[in-house]
Amino acid sequence: MRKILFGVIITLVVLFTFKYCGDKREDKIVLQESSALIQEQIKNVGKLIVTEGHFSEVFNYKNSKDIFGDLVSVEKKALVVVNADVTVAYDLSKIEFELDEVTKTLTILKIPEEEIKINPDFEYYDIQADFLNPFEAKDYNEIKNIVKKSLSKKIEASDLKKNAKNRLISELSKFYILTNSLGWTLKYNENPVKSANDLERVKL
Repeated sequence: MRKILFGVIITLVVLFTFKYCGDKREDKIVLQESSALIQEQIKNVGKLIVTEGHFSEVFNYKNSKDIFGDLVSVEKKALVVVNADVTVAYDLSKIEFELDEVTKTLTILKIPEEEIKINPDFEYYDIQADFLNPFEAKDYNEIKNIVKKSLSKKIEASDLKKNAKNRLISELSKFYILTNSLGWTLKYNENPVKSANDLERVKL
């Protein structure tokens, strides 16, 4: 009777050992698959153009040149109409992150700065210049620099960057949904993200 009982116990121990090892291997495979899926999703996001805008400007360009000392002043001028398309984008493939498989935590360490691209279209009207003070390449470059500075100020004063951040947060919410569905924890730096709304309070 003891031998039979001993044999049953040994059999149960062996079965439980195999089951435990099998479960551990299965958990490890699932964990590795989850890690690979999270990494793949982040890398596949790529460049996200979150906001587009359009600006129009009219500039009066004037440039005076004194010749023969202060005896003669020669002026050149032009009316410049600028239509500019502006995009605000984030290259999310450059997100810096860490995966901790032990604690099942995805930590976003750094989000790249927004990329602002200004594509202006220039139309020149009523160009007036003198033989002694003609329009040159440097004048066109100066006009472009003036326009760029003016448009940059307009962009800062507009809602473009704010709208871009809102779109970015909406995109990052997908990471929360993904990690949450896999039983992982999402963090931004050291701040746990416990809901999609938490991302709105994250200082990006």
